Amino acid sequence: MAASGTFGEGRVCVGEIGAARGLRGEFRLRSFTADPRAIAGYGALTTERGERSLHLSIVGEAKDVLIARAAGVDDRTAAEALRGCRLYVARADLPACEEDEYYHADLIGLAAAFVAEDGTSVAPTGRVVAVHDHGGGPILEIVRDNAAAALVPFTRAAVPEIDLAAGRLTVAALPGLLAPVEDEDARR
Repeated sequence: MAASGTFGEGRVCVGEIGAARGLRGEFRLRSFTADPRAIAGYGALTTERGERSLHLSIVGEAKDVLIARAAGVDDRTAAEALRGCRLYVARADLPACEEDEYYHADLIGLAAAFVAEDGTSVAPTGRVVAVHDHGGGPILEIVRDNAAAALVPFTRAAVPEIDLAAGRLTVAALPGLLAPVEDEDARR
């Protein structure tokens, strides 16, 4: 998975500008691309509302962020004015995914059908509203109809079928996923 988040039709969020660094217009940059430095190779990136295009160059790295410059951003004041800007690229400009790889933006919005081991449907159904990754692998956040949201590990065992063309995925109702597994010791 290479990029996350969407805004508007056909755009994908690929990064976010952080604090200014130094006096010459450099800033910290969180990249959401699989290869963080690849963000500079997408050409002009647009801001959230599309009011500005930025051409980035990567000039260094710091802990968990890149250090970048943008054409026309020549001093600390201009860099600080960009703080918090999310940067977008047209979905069509992103490379095709390998088999069994997906952009987070393509997963968000998919309908989710929960099924038991025997293939029967388990109510309620839901919709993917976010993809989280805090280092242990991607987790789908699925808001379910008239039920608590479900956090589903994005693995083949938990999500055995994805049909982007149909706009849906299947979630295996694994033990503990939708309801807590009873603890043998707690019952004694």
